[in-house]
Amino acid sequence: MWLIVGLGNPGGSYARNRHNIGFMAADEIVRRHCFSPWRSKYQGQVSEGTIAGEKVLVLKPETYMNLSGQSVAAAARFHKIPNGNVIALHDELDLPPAKVRVKKGGGAGGHNGLKSIDAHLGNDYWRVRLGIGHPGDKALVTNWVLGDFAKSDQEWLEPLLDALAKELPLLFDGNENGFMTKLTQAVPAPKPKKPEPTGGP
Repeated sequence: MWLIVGLGNPGGSYARNRHNIGFMAADEIVRRHCFSPWRSKYQGQVSEGTIAGEKVLVLKPETYMNLSGQSVAAAARFHKIPNGNVIALHDELDLPPAKVRVKKGGGAGGHNGLKSIDAHLGNDYWRVRLGIGHPGDKALVTNWVLGDFAKSDQEWLEPLLDALAKELPLLFDGNENGFMTKLTQAVPAPKPKKPEPTGGP
């Protein structure tokens, strides 16, 4: 069995935040694969189903980001899911928007959701890092991650989440490079910006 964890903050005011891209990915997985309705369990919302013959539990912790590990550990222990079958989907400041990296283990990189999971579960689980870009100044980070995606972000966000949900079997097979390639191919290239008028006669 696999445990897929989308990281985010509960409540409507956070729903479209950049920090909630993990929740958005979890919702898209459940929608695409026609999983069971969401229900409250393990201090979060859970939904179950199968993908490519694999039994999968999707979890959205409702503990707020900083305590995500409590919910993740409760679900993993109840179902006896090894850390190697846990996948955390989360926002990543240090990647440009739409870029994706997959890694097993490693540090939390300052991400409070990952820090909490590391503390409760250990760090030898899979992380799918979903790039949201960086505002360019450390002082602006909190407002950036807790700000909503812009309308123009939908051009890459929707195809990315769709491809993520579709290509999950590649991760189950241990083909993280193939998974990252498929997601990169799914996102349209950004439209070139119109040149600024230069003035002159």
